[in-house]
Formats: sequence, structure tokens, C-alpha cells
Amino acid sequence: MTRCQPRHEANAIRDFLAWAKAGNADVSQEDDAVVRRVLSMFESRVKAGLGHLESIFEEILQDDAVEVFSLNDDMLQRAVELSALDLRLEPFDQAILSSILVRAHELRAAGEADLSFCEQDKDLQPWDRQGRDTQPLRGLYDECGVWVYKDFTLTQPERPDGWPGPPPPPPVGESSDPS
Repeated sequence: MTRCQPRHEANAIRDFLAWAKAGNADVSQEDDAVVRRVLSMFESRVKAGLGHLESIFEEILQDDAVEVFSLNDDMLQRAVELSALDLRLEPFDQAILSSILVRAHELRAAGEADLSFCEQDKDLQPWDRQGRDTQPLRGLYDECGVWVYKDFTLTQPERPDGWPGPPPPPPVGESSDPS
């Protein structure tokens, strides 16, 4: 809740208005009033949205397409293994990545083929600022058959035809034979 407050942006604009008016810049009283009114509307809208955040999360959790799961031993073990790859991830991001990779493997083993993940955190995106694939993240996602989108429209980057291909082999030490 504290990270999403509009105080920095709005206050920066208010500071500019005060500076501009004090320096006799080309900001009229009318312009000042309009900008301050818009800033007030912006802050009110954000605060109202944040006030409904709990109910929004509850609504999402009720959606049949959303599955919430706890970290399990396999995910925690994978997080430890990921630390050897020098991914330069914070521990929380490393836990998120390991949970995605392990859960993807579980779903693919159960016959699921269409696995997607929306990632807006640049640390977990498998591309750089120019859109070029970054390794080893791209390889980790590809190995598990997870396509990563950069926003919730699930359109960019475009998924290639034929994705994801055949299921990946089981991790070392696991058998594909269910008996």
C-alpha cells in the first residue's frame, strides 16, 4: 500500500507549480488551479482503488482460472539451486522464480501444455530493455515450457507458433515412469 501512493509524483508537480509561480514563469492562476484540481482527482482515484484492494484480491482468488499454492519443499530446494546460477535476484524473487519453474514442471507432467506467466518485475523478465533474450532466465522458462508476457493483456511479446513443443524431460533423479 505504501509503495503505490501517488505522493511523490503529485508533490513534484506541486513543487514545480510553486517554483514557477515564484519565479514569474508562464503558469497562470487558472493553469495552477486546473493542475491542482487534476492532481487532487488523481490522488483520490488512487486512494479509492487502494481502499478496494482487499476485495479485488478476494475476487481474483475466487476466479476458477487462478490457483494459489504454497511453496513446497521442491520449490524451496529449487530456490537453493538457483542461487548457484548467479541470477542476481533478491531472495523473494528467487523464491517466486523457483515456484513458477517447479509448478510449471508439475503442470506439464500432468498434461497441461499452455502455460503462461505475466511478469512486470524487470528482475524476472527474460529480456533486457531492448527486448533481447537474457540468459539463463530465458532458458529456465523455456525448459519448463512457460511463456512469459510483459503485461496482463497476454499479447507481448508474441508467443511463437508451436510453443511450447514437447514436454521437457523429467529433472535429473526423477523417473518419467509413474509406477
